[in-house]
Amino acid sequence: MSTGQRKCIDWTKTGKNLQLLRRDNIALRRFVCRTLNLDKGDCDGMCETCRYEMDNSISRVELSRIFLVSESVIFNWESGKTPVSLEDMLYYCRIANVRLDDVVVFYDTEQ
Repeated sequence: MSTGQRKCIDWTKTGKNLQLLRRDNIALRRFVCRTLNLDKGDCDGMCETCRYEMDNSISRVELSRIFLVSESVIFNWESGKTPVSLEDMLYYCRIANVRLDDVVVFYDTEQ
């Protein structure tokens, strides 16, 4: 029987990466802005001519509306208190235009 390394997710560090994405990812900002403002009829999808402030920071409230969860769920993801489901993590990466490997932090543990 071989001894191998098992990879585990460091949810605290992964949560910090999610927080960094929320604060500084233009692809995520555009997705959130477009999605939330399309609902109001205020967005034509042309971010270059957007009349809204296109700063990179997204609030937890805005992100919670995208994921259909409470603001506290986003807080718990970012603090590492609650693991993010695989489906939500893949969706997060897709809308932020990043790879899963760029967000999830692993550590090795012996079996």
